[in-house]
Amino acid sequence: MNKSFFDQLEQRARQIDSLLCVGLDPLPQQDHAAGARDFCLRLIEATFDVALAYKPNAAFFEVYGAEGWQALKTVIDAVPDGIPVLLDAKRGDIASTAEAYAKAAFETLGATAITLNPYLGYDAIQPFLRDPSHAVFLLCKTSNPGSVDLQDQILLESGKPLKVYEKVALLAQKWNTQKNIGIVVGATHAVALAQLRELTTDLWFLTPGVGAQGGDLEEAIEAGLHSDGMGMLIPISRAISDAPNPRQAVLNFVSKIRTCRDKKTAGSVSLPHKQTDKTSSVTAKLADGLLRAGCVRFGEFKLKSGLISPFYIDLRRLISYPEILSDVAAAYLPVLNSLKFDCIAGLPYAALPIATAISLKTGWRMVYPRKENKTYGAGAEIEGEFVKGEKAVIIDDLTTTGTTKFEAVQKMENAGLVVEDIVVLINRQSGAHEALHQAGYRLHSVLSITDLFDYWEKTGQIAQQQIESARSFIAGKNNV
Repeated sequence: MNKSFFDQLEQRARQIDSLLCVGLDPLPQQDHAAGARDFCLRLIEATFDVALAYKPNAAFFEVYGAEGWQALKTVIDAVPDGIPVLLDAKRGDIASTAEAYAKAAFETLGATAITLNPYLGYDAIQPFLRDPSHAVFLLCKTSNPGSVDLQDQILLESGKPLKVYEKVALLAQKWNTQKNIGIVVGATHAVALAQLRELTTDLWFLTPGVGAQGGDLEEAIEAGLHSDGMGMLIPISRAISDAPNPRQAVLNFVSKIRTCRDKKTAGSVSLPHKQTDKTSSVTAKLADGLLRAGCVRFGEFKLKSGLISPFYIDLRRLISYPEILSDVAAAYLPVLNSLKFDCIAGLPYAALPIATAISLKTGWRMVYPRKENKTYGAGAEIEGEFVKGEKAVIIDDLTTTGTTKFEAVQKMENAGLVVEDIVVLINRQSGAHEALHQAGYRLHSVLSITDLFDYWEKTGQIAQQQIESARSFIAGKNNV
């Protein structure tokens, strides 16, 4: 299988230390297609060593008819190998028409990515996704003022208010199985940028609007960049092409982007992710908070099994730290937003405050299975309102062997709820994933305990000897 588009994009971004996408928008006053072609060829020649990608706008070539189409192909062919070319065409149609658009963009013209209108749904997108080395950017929250007319309209999904652009982003994340879907989010909408970055931590953003449209570069990067300094492709066209010295303009923008990126990422160490879940990129703030609250401690602790562990996890302490509890609830959202369910189900006792915090943040309905059987009143084993046949996603604090999850699932299924997914904050990596998978359930974890060990070792907060002892305990597959 070909390497995914965004893997290639990130590799080049790190190699040349640039997030700048140079827009190829030949000026309308060009007299003919040859003039548009030569204008773009000069721009490529002046910037190819610092441009992360190029974005030719199809309209400025199509205006010249057949000669313009040939000029566009010549321009794309002139981009050096290894540099992505994003065709800004905003296509959107279905069936054979979509097939033809995809063939035109990727085979006839030789572009490596394209902008698409998602209004027609997945079947209009699917023809463009077959080769993971080709990518699409779906129009999500565009930079123009009129985007509010449709993109900001409110939907209700599972009782939760959702803007149209948020729905588009969630669909993009769901469809992004081959890592070749991104979304277009304008730099002119910093609040939406921040919301969408929290909602879809795995997606790359194409962020137009810096320069002529008035988008603030620093504000956009602060709102939309990944904590690892990746995740944004920033296209700039007229502010480069109109400059007296386009190369110097490009160098100035690259330098400013680096400065804004470094300011954003300063003091923020990303935790490594060794899992295959749709996990969020968890910030240093959360890891530091868990340690500060004593939710993970090091020493000698006698476990329920009688074993002596060099570390202990106690997320029940979160109830005394509301700010950290809020951060924990937010960390679940990227995983939960990728799943389908009617309600969330917190498990007693540690996960009940977490699930409540998630419910308060999102408006999702919550239920919970009682730990003890109720022998009075209605005798309910499941508290909260639900309808038989509804799908519930289990929220728990951590997982070890999965035993408590099986007990909860049994109660919920006996009551008529459907359970497919279980989401925890920390996976202790002691066999629960395998046990649940064999029983037909999917376990998703925001973090593994070794993610945290790696971070705390890297930042020097825990002595290396204690970290090594904890790793050895995990490697021995000792269970709580």
